[in-house]
Amino acid sequence: MKRMICFMLAVMMLLALVACGNGTPTPTGDNIPGTDDNILTVGMECAYAPYNWTQMDDSNGAVPIINNPGTYANGYDVQIAKLIAEANGWGIEVVALEWGGLTPALEAGTIDVAIAGQSMTSERMAEVDMAGPYYYATIVCVARAGTVQAAATCIAELSGTCTSQSGTIWYDSCLPQIVNAQIQSPAADAPAMIMALESNMVDFICTDLPTANGAVAKNPNLVILNFSGTDGDFQFASEAERAENVNIGVSVKKGNSELQQIINDFLATMTADQFNDLMNQAIANQPTI
Repeated sequence: MKRMICFMLAVMMLLALVACGNGTPTPTGDNIPGTDDNILTVGMECAYAPYNWTQMDDSNGAVPIINNPGTYANGYDVQIAKLIAEANGWGIEVVALEWGGLTPALEAGTIDVAIAGQSMTSERMAEVDMAGPYYYATIVCVARAGTVQAAATCIAELSGTCTSQSGTIWYDSCLPQIVNAQIQSPAADAPAMIMALESNMVDFICTDLPTANGAVAKNPNLVILNFSGTDGDFQFASEAERAENVNIGVSVKKGNSELQQIINDFLATMTADQFNDLMNQAIANQPTI
């Protein structure tokens, strides 16, 4: 009998270790508001380092991508999602979606939240509700070292060909402010934007500071042009408008105020230093672009 009890305990411990092996929370909490389960289904591109990316194993706390079997999502967004889930006793799963498919997926109930490096703009919040911010992202430009663009001290000194990611404020609102810019077609995603710069297809790009830091960490031939706090920076109608364009938030389905509040309550417990530490870890762990 003692041997049987020991055997059963050993099996239970093994099962517990297997369940926790991928670093994802085991569901223990109540159902997520607006759903019939306690698994937080998170939508993101899985191609937007250092916010999110795809890798082939579960190292560094990566989470399986349920619509791409055998692949895993990691990055700043994934780690924030895990913290939200753990704080509420929820499980977590990631769905890889194109940038333009995130809001439709929320509306259809395919995902519970989009945690994907999205700015908290008034246009976006007309379509979804947003919790946050969960990061504060300065807008910058990136150029190749040694070029004329790399020496610019304000946006007025920038010229030449440029691009940014499709469907972003960088492409729609920022690049048009550069008088001498020759704006090219938008890049489909962040990797394509960075590749356009690295392959000399454009002279500079516009993005946010975390994306720029991630690019420079993998390619020291790139230079970040940060004009924030100067008269030569990108301009907005008000500080409130600037804030909504640099604050990064979590999208939930329009009207799901209960889930929005739960996420806001958790994010309120975190500090800017904690956000920055998580982002620095993501930049250090990101794959080569």
